[in-house]
Amino acid sequence: MIQLLPDGLTEIIWILLALMGVALLIACIGLVLIFRKIRDLDVPEDADFFTTMHYIPIILVILLDLLDFGLDVLAAPISWVVLDRMGLRGLRNKAALEAFIPFTQPIPVFTLGWAVARILKLGDEPHSQRRGGGG
Repeated sequence: MIQLLPDGLTEIIWILLALMGVALLIACIGLVLIFRKIRDLDVPEDADFFTTMHYIPIILVILLDLLDFGLDVLAAPISWVVLDRMGLRGLRNKAALEAFIPFTQPIPVFTLGWAVARILKLGDEPHSQRRGGGG
């Protein structure tokens, strides 16, 4: 039999495919389990990316990053639909853009964006989280 790839590279590809499969499975199960909770969040219709990041829990951004890793470029249309159904329109464009940029799938961009939004105080915080706010 003709061998197209060296043994070491073939093993790496199989390991990567297995990791992508596990990531996809975890993302799908997790998104199904938290769908209703996320749907009930009161995210403003006109919220931008960083404002939306203040409203959503860390588990959602981790699951979105796992979905992106598991599906590679196929994550763009699926993420778009999932985020639209969850009412998180401020995240759709970023999800689509990031999915089409080569070699960014292993980078947890949503998780980093969530952390940056909170650390640098980018975007508007929900009223109940603001200091001095009554909520």
